[in-house]
This record gives sequence, C-alpha cells and structure tokens, in this order.
Amino acid sequence: MTLMPLSVNPPHPSSRLLPHRMEVSQHDYDPSLGFRIKGKAKLRDAPQDTCVICLDTVTERAVAVPCNHLNFDFLCLCSWTQEHPSCPLCKTPLTAIEYDWRSPDDRKVYIIPKKEEPKTPSVATGTSRFRPPRRTLAQSHHTTNRNPDAALAFRRRIYADQNYSLHVGTNRTSQYRNFTPATFTTSAALQSRARLFMRREFQAFDFLAENNARLGFLIEYIVAVLKTTEIKDASGSASTLAAEFLGTNAASLFLHELEAWLRSPYERLEDWDRHVQYAPKRPRYMNG
Repeated sequence: MTLMPLSVNPPHPSSRLLPHRMEVSQHDYDPSLGFRIKGKAKLRDAPQDTCVICLDTVTERAVAVPCNHLNFDFLCLCSWTQEHPSCPLCKTPLTAIEYDWRSPDDRKVYIIPKKEEPKTPSVATGTSRFRPPRRTLAQSHHTTNRNPDAALAFRRRIYADQNYSLHVGTNRTSQYRNFTPATFTTSAALQSRARLFMRREFQAFDFLAENNARLGFLIEYIVAVLKTTEIKDASGSASTLAAEFLGTNAASLFLHELEAWLRSPYERLEDWDRHVQYAPKRPRYMNG
C-alpha cells in the first residue's frame, strides 16, 4: 500500500500581516492615559515620551489638527503656532490643537486664530502702546463696584502703581484655600474662575484688549501653565512664562492677583472687588 504524503496548506498571506495589523491598531494607545488618542493617526505618529519642540518629557499631550501628529506638549505647540501656524514635523497648516484627553471622545480643542491683517494706523492714534486711564480714580478700591468701567480703571491703576493685594491667611474665618497644580488640574471650578478673572484682568492691557485672538490664546496658555507649575515656585517658572507676554513686573503682579482670587471663596468678581485690600500708597512730596 502506497502512502500518499499529507498536504500541508501554506499559511494564508493575510496571517503574515497579523502582527503589523495589531501594531497599527494599538500604536496610538497612550499608557499614561489608558486609551487610544487618535484612532485615525498613522503608524509614524505613535506617541513618544519626549516633545519634539522642547526635547523634554511630555506633560500634557497635544494633537495637531489636521495632520494628527501628537509628539508635542500642549504649551510648546501653542507657543510654536504663535510664530509658525504649521506643524513642526510636516509643515501642514494647523487649524486647531486637541488636548486634555479624558477619553477617546472627550477632549478639549484650542482653535488656532488666523493672523489678522495689519491695521492702517490712524492719524489721531498715539505712538504709545499703553494709554493712561481717561478718568481720575478715587483711592478707595470700593469705587470699583459702581460700574465695569470704574472696576477696569481701578485694575489699570493697580498695575500702574505696582500695588500688590494684601495676603489673607488660610483659615475657617476667611475661607481662603491654597491650591496646587494637581488640584487645579482636577477642578473645573478653579479653571472656570481663572478664565473669568483673566477675561477682565487682561482688559487692563491695551495690546490684549484690542486683540481678541491674542487674549484668548493667553488665557488658555496661563491655564495650561497653572496645571503644571506652582504660581510662586522657587525657580519662578510661572512668572518667567507669563513675562514673555506681559513683561516682568506686570507678570509678577498678575500672578499674585490671580492667586489671591483663586484662593478666595468668592464666585463673583464684584464680591472680590469689595473685599480685596491694598496697602495705601504714600503721597509724593510736592514742592511749592
């Protein structure tokens, strides 16, 4: 009896691609988040631990839209788009930045503002970037409650005089509470209050009040800074980052006022205006 050799079917060509298919389906899984960031991202866009802009560890991953590159820290990519509104890797013009991923369908989106056309200078426009307040403000901070214009004029005076609000201790009576980057990151209420304060505070700077796109960017930039950096850390990192936009003195005062507001128990700016206290400025000696 002649034995016929058993025929062995060769493996299906598609089975050879199985490891590659698994890699493609899992390459966009971020262990730090526990889920896939971009289901449609390509293999070359796999998340890395190092930001390609600052070459430091990614603390808050950002995804460039529409090219879907995701090897960036949110702060770095935001700063990059202010000068170069295109992807650092492929030079694709960017329209938005996705960040703060909580689930595959839950994230925040920062819309990159389009560059505004330079305005034709008016003949009556002065050459100074900052303009002094038009109205005379009384020394008492309680006058800020009369109307929004008076409140804004008072905030401008605070920066002109470099007058820091007096510290209030943390106790049951004051209801002031300290916070950290970790508590700020997990508290939607703190983030909302920070944006509320900055929307008014930045109106005291003419170059921000006249540019909504720049104003919106700086608000989100500071929120991102507070998620990773102590306002008054020993190295002064937060102050240095804010100083790039506001200047050294204004940035230091702004962060002090922002911290005082966030530590306070008040939900409305009007209530904070009524209770915040400043050291009285000594009048200058006048000759004659």
